[in-house]
Amino acid sequence: MDIKEIEHEFNKIINEFLDAVKLEEDSIIVLGCSTSEIAGGMIGKAYVPHIGEIIVSTLLRVLTPMNINFAVQCCEHLNRALVVEKKVAKANNLEQVIVVPQENAGGSAASAAYKLFENPVLVEYIKADAGIDIGDTFIGMHLKHVAVPVRLSINKLGGAHVTFARTRPKYIGGERAAYF
Repeated sequence: MDIKEIEHEFNKIINEFLDAVKLEEDSIIVLGCSTSEIAGGMIGKAYVPHIGEIIVSTLLRVLTPMNINFAVQCCEHLNRALVVEKKVAKANNLEQVIVVPQENAGGSAASAAYKLFENPVLVEYIKADAGIDIGDTFIGMHLKHVAVPVRLSINKLGGAHVTFARTRPKYIGGERAAYF
């Protein structure tokens, strides 16, 4: 799959995902992305910076006008910290950590986010409203409790398996509780 095909396919993915999850303004999507897997390699073994830039720039182009935020998860070499805009960190009272992601320690998508975001910072934790996991990077730790799988017509991007999730509030109470 060439670069133009990846960009075209990811555009289709993000639009179908947004149609399925119906996010409100100021929601946060967490992205986990292995460019190695997209390129047909093994996660963490063949990072491809320009694929990371395509994924992040596409999300910026699509989500910014909708006032939907996103966080890009780094790889395990940076303890899966996340790149976010500083305004998102402040608005959500997220504690910043000090590190700059590199392709070989953080990943190509996180490095691209650090370069392309207006005012990037890294945080250790987030509780996102939805998630896109490209290449089985395991984003679950960064989703709000009660993640619900979202099935789309596309579940591959290049060589990478892609999964999606949205979240919902927890049901609490017992047999006498009422829910809307």
